[in-house]
Amino acid sequence: MHQKTFGSLLLAITVSLCFVGSNTPLRADEPVQLIFDTDLGNDVDDALAMGVIHSLQSRGECELLAVTITKDHELAAPFADVINTFYGRGEIPIGVCRSDVTNGEGRFNGLAAIKDDGKDRFPHDLRSGKDAPEAVEVLRRTLADADDDSVVIAQVGFSTNLANLLDSPADDISPLTGLELVKQKVQRLSVMAGAFTQIMNNKGQPYDHKEYNVIKDIPAAQKLAEQWPTPILWSGYEIGIALRYPHESIEQDFGYVEHHPLAEAYIAYNPPPHDRPTWDLTCVLQLVRPTRDYFGLTSVGKVTVADDGLTTFEENADGRDQYFTLNDEQIARTLEALQLLSSEPPHPVH
Repeated sequence: MHQKTFGSLLLAITVSLCFVGSNTPLRADEPVQLIFDTDLGNDVDDALAMGVIHSLQSRGECELLAVTITKDHELAAPFADVINTFYGRGEIPIGVCRSDVTNGEGRFNGLAAIKDDGKDRFPHDLRSGKDAPEAVEVLRRTLADADDDSVVIAQVGFSTNLANLLDSPADDISPLTGLELVKQKVQRLSVMAGAFTQIMNNKGQPYDHKEYNVIKDIPAAQKLAEQWPTPILWSGYEIGIALRYPHESIEQDFGYVEHHPLAEAYIAYNPPPHDRPTWDLTCVLQLVRPTRDYFGLTSVGKVTVADDGLTTFEENADGRDQYFTLNDEQIARTLEALQLLSSEPPHPVH
């Protein structure tokens, strides 16, 4: 190699290393501003979805503005704080609802109360949901502080909090009603709710599935479907079923710390060798990485929630709603992305 060529190469490498090591972001666009609304504790996919969010934030792709919870148990908010703290973001606001819906502890929220030798196994500050603010207050404050048309919301539990937000009046947080705040601040919403194909029962027979997140608060789901003013992307029950998190990852990919809240939650919920569907992770991935072809989206239309909780979709060129689709190629690529992001260590590892 000529000396001049070598010198130019060395200069290019040096400049590149300085750039990577600086505080200059490697992404030209701004991180996606995300609110995560979850029934954390009813299933472990909520916890894995939070891991995906934090990994994407560490990569500069999103910013978790707030976590709001629709599971009404005092340890749900502390376990959310456990996860946020594990990833070095224990300051993220957490809001709760007091609806008396799914008011049991669940199989893994108790991890927030476990102590080893008198110390929290998983450090965190929020000790009880009783000490957390109302979810609607957190939602209103977060939206009021945000730029116009800048926020995306992943709702992966019941529609309780977002329905209550729509009903909220102007207050000392904002002169806007909840509906007006959503119109002004929210770019789009993705919900893990409903089913848009028939599901096979354990006898291999297709049936119309009334999905859990809808039937636990049907009036709220109906209000959301009827009144939400921004585009909604629906991830139906069939999507998570097709994307089952590989239990081998739980057994092999989280051992960089002695106690990992996601792995221990997964094991407490349903131990390996169980491959849990990734329902809630899908909403997060599509909102933060919408151009990666992880999922297909239907044409626009209108989703309706019946009084018995059944969801239906009717195509309409003037509609607001789309729902997710999947092909075999997308399944393989999307599962790999979800596995890698869920298990990515905090930065730095602690």
